[in-house]
Amino acid sequence: MTLLEQRVDPTEFGFDAARLDRIQTHFDTYVQSRRLAGWVATVARAGQLVWCGKAGHQDRERGIEVSDETIWRIYSMTKPLTSIAAMILYEEGRFDLNDDAGKWIEALNEPRVYRSGPARNPQTVPAIGPVRVHHLMTHMSGLTYGFNYLHPVDAMYRANGYDFGYPKGANLEKAVDDWCSMPLLFQPGDRWNYSVATDVLGRLVEIWSGQSLDEFLRERVLEPLGMFDTEWWCPPEKQGRLAMLYVPSQGDSLPNDDIAKGSTHPPQLLGGGGGLLSTAYDYNRFMKMLLGEGELDGVRIVSSRTLELMTQNHLPGGVDLATIATDSFSEVDMAGVGFGLGFSVMLDHAKNKSLVSNGTFSWGGAASTVFWIDPYEELSVSFFTQLLPSGTYPIRRELQQLVYQALVD
Repeated sequence: MTLLEQRVDPTEFGFDAARLDRIQTHFDTYVQSRRLAGWVATVARAGQLVWCGKAGHQDRERGIEVSDETIWRIYSMTKPLTSIAAMILYEEGRFDLNDDAGKWIEALNEPRVYRSGPARNPQTVPAIGPVRVHHLMTHMSGLTYGFNYLHPVDAMYRANGYDFGYPKGANLEKAVDDWCSMPLLFQPGDRWNYSVATDVLGRLVEIWSGQSLDEFLRERVLEPLGMFDTEWWCPPEKQGRLAMLYVPSQGDSLPNDDIAKGSTHPPQLLGGGGGLLSTAYDYNRFMKMLLGEGELDGVRIVSSRTLELMTQNHLPGGVDLATIATDSFSEVDMAGVGFGLGFSVMLDHAKNKSLVSNGTFSWGGAASTVFWIDPYEELSVSFFTQLLPSGTYPIRRELQQLVYQALVD
């Protein structure tokens, strides 16, 4: 059984227990009002689980309550796992962060950049410089998502079958070739745009390792960390634990079985940018490794220096996302927030109007999941639910407030 066991007194770890319970009270109202069907949240300090709360149902219509073993779609919380996988290979000397990704992906040998015109007949110019590996890890490559609906290049992705899903028959190699054959939004390194870049990175992991992405992740990250419920699909024997996926509707939330059932069979494409399923227990193992500077229970995944590099701001000139990002990503306030190699990084919490410590790194998923690691306070926090899209409610900002107001040491 993979249970979330709280074995310590939160007061011994600097928390006011009564204040921590405000998290439960607050998010209970989400369930009572039907905005969320159910949720699980965890707060750990110094590697010890100091609080865990849950409420509601993993499947409200079938009357199945949320449990520690509920399996959640984590969507883009796959990205930090893929980024860690890539940096394992970096540590083995398989590539340099400054390498031209075109060394391995032919379609990026001579990239072109959108200049003007409609999606059907765009005017493009040659890229001034290469798309480097670090551009992929920082979302500064010029790639995009079809579902952004903001730019003619987004429309090109959709015209080729890449919206929220993929065209029939496409595998990761084919998808990467298609994406990289289309124009970039901007010159590599000039801007930040949330994109399929981590999926391209996942393809590079396959090329560098000689293994499929799922095999490499399982052997080098998931199994060493004991994350045995983190998979690309939910097999029949576990489907009783799989949460339903919900969408908002006039203050309510309604099940979307059409999207939800996609998790019950192997995916046609292993995208490094999304697609994994996990449990709160499993993801807490991953977070504990991150807080442990790359090591968990005597198992080292990456070196402390590698993780330190990943969690620094890599945006040019030390700017924040509010300064350099396109309009593609505005789920939460990006003022004072930078971006590292696979994580957002808090640079200035006063500018962000947040209690989160500077140096905190984090990311979230499309179904309103989120995690963050605060090295200064030795905190790791997670929230799991299944409401698509994220940003429907300010869950992440509210959780930050509720966690930090409970710290009293």
